Amino acid sequence: MQARQNEITFADVNDDIVRSLVETGPRYYVTLAIAVLITLTCFFFPWFYQLYYGIGAAGMNHPAVWGTYLASFIFWIGLSHSGTLLSCVLHITNSEWRKAMYRSAEAMTLFSLMVAATMVMVHVGRPWFIHWALPYPNQMEMWPNFRSPLLFDVMAIGTYLTGSSIFIYMGSIPDFAAVRDRTTGWRHHMYVLLSLGWRGTDTEWHRLGWAYTFLAVLIIPLAVSVHSIVSWDFAMSVVPSLHQTIFAPYFVVGAIYSGTAGIVTVMFVLRKYMNFEHYITKIHFDNLGKLLLALSLIWTYINVIEVFTGWYSGDTAEIEALRYKLFGFYAPLYWEMILFCAAAPLLMISKRFRTSFVPMLILSIAINIGMYTERFLIVGTSLSRQYLPDSWGVYVPSMVEISILIGSLAMFCTLFLIFVKIFPSVSIYEVKETLPAPDEGKTEWQATH
Repeated sequence: MQARQNEITFADVNDDIVRSLVETGPRYYVTLAIAVLITLTCFFFPWFYQLYYGIGAAGMNHPAVWGTYLASFIFWIGLSHSGTLLSCVLHITNSEWRKAMYRSAEAMTLFSLMVAATMVMVHVGRPWFIHWALPYPNQMEMWPNFRSPLLFDVMAIGTYLTGSSIFIYMGSIPDFAAVRDRTTGWRHHMYVLLSLGWRGTDTEWHRLGWAYTFLAVLIIPLAVSVHSIVSWDFAMSVVPSLHQTIFAPYFVVGAIYSGTAGIVTVMFVLRKYMNFEHYITKIHFDNLGKLLLALSLIWTYINVIEVFTGWYSGDTAEIEALRYKLFGFYAPLYWEMILFCAAAPLLMISKRFRTSFVPMLILSIAINIGMYTERFLIVGTSLSRQYLPDSWGVYVPSMVEISILIGSLAMFCTLFLIFVKIFPSVSIYEVKETLPAPDEGKTEWQATH
């Protein structure tokens, strides 16, 4: 990596990253068209079908009144956490390897939050009343119930989405200016607006550095608190297997775990299809693999603690819910989750595995499949197995729910594909900070561009 960096000039960085924005081949348009088509047919059409015929079009019923919509909400909220959170932590610790990957990781945070907010509207059934959850003055002088978990989610999403949007935009301003000076036509006018008149003076760089670090420090506790709030949606109930004090750290670790796996997937795609091999290297996959391995061990430990405390409590309802999860109708999903999220990540003990791109891609996808299964099991094995046998049931997702789940993945892909043609996927100015200083013999234009 270091040898390759010595060969890259500042002009090469500009050329490579600007080229990813302005040069678009037919493969990109085909991929975008497929993603948009799947979003329309698998997400919006089934959602409108559900709005027309009622929430009964979903497979949810008594006693399982929560389903894949809520599981998808938790999954997308979790996937959003590692992007901005990891970027903030690595920025504060001044990690050099962060600089080539953090922009796309932060974009993953932003779009995951957008999809999660959409899943809330799908879940509530009557999205035209979603404003009831917002704390605003109204004619009836009624305020939302601030003890409602639904309001918890609105405040969590709104706060984290606002902070993440400001963070990614503020860090992109110098790059917008760099692209502005190298484009023409409508792209030039767009980047003139986005760059906010950036000229690169010492005062501007000083203020950007101060504000960026301030936001990074602010977002770290915010990210932790957001998924803790999501966990309280469940832990504050008295439902067996949900009423757990360990849910807040459990959800936060799971969120960072799934989010880091998502970053690995995104890094592979950018490296492969955006021609960023010189910037996203084995070092990034090696470090992300180490982080995934550590998170998998912590996640496994918390799962063991959850099972142990349920058994050790001696409560018949808890033990029945635990037996149902481990050996009941959903047992194959539980053990698939353990295989994908606890056993398979042990392969990353080997550095050879961590620095192999395709195996890391496959493992990252498997981890997120297992983490979605975990979120589904939280919902599926709890409400369907409460205190009295006459309230027991089995929840199976309907085709509408499965279709909307597939459509949410396509929506995320659509947003990300649009992002890579507007925002520089790799930070131009921060990658330059990792390169040797320009030689004295170079011209001023070469040194600054």
